[in-house]
Amino acid sequence: MSYAYAMSQMPQGQAAGQPSPIVSMMPILLIFVVFYFLLIRPQQKKQKEHAEMVKKVKKNDEIVTNGGIHATIVHVKDSTLVVRVDDNCKIEIQRSSVAILKKTGE
Repeated sequence: MSYAYAMSQMPQGQAAGQPSPIVSMMPILLIFVVFYFLLIRPQQKKQKEHAEMVKKVKKNDEIVTNGGIHATIVHVKDSTLVVRVDDNCKIEIQRSSVAILKKTGE
């Protein structure tokens, strides 16, 4: 009986043993900060580097596409590239499909 009486004497605003809401939100905030610095920020940096690389391609550059096609750029358009895959084979690809810029032509 004395235990129930002691519990009734607690202040109305805060129950016994419960941390403040700010302290309980700290682990969630910490997880978001870790995700930002370990996942989101490096991915954004990689996307910017890829966009810069795609902007800088020019005629006679050797590239590798996302599909693994090794080619040489023959003509540069606004959103596409005409590339030579073999002596008599030219194809048109999207700029965004360039994965690697192997070397710059002269």
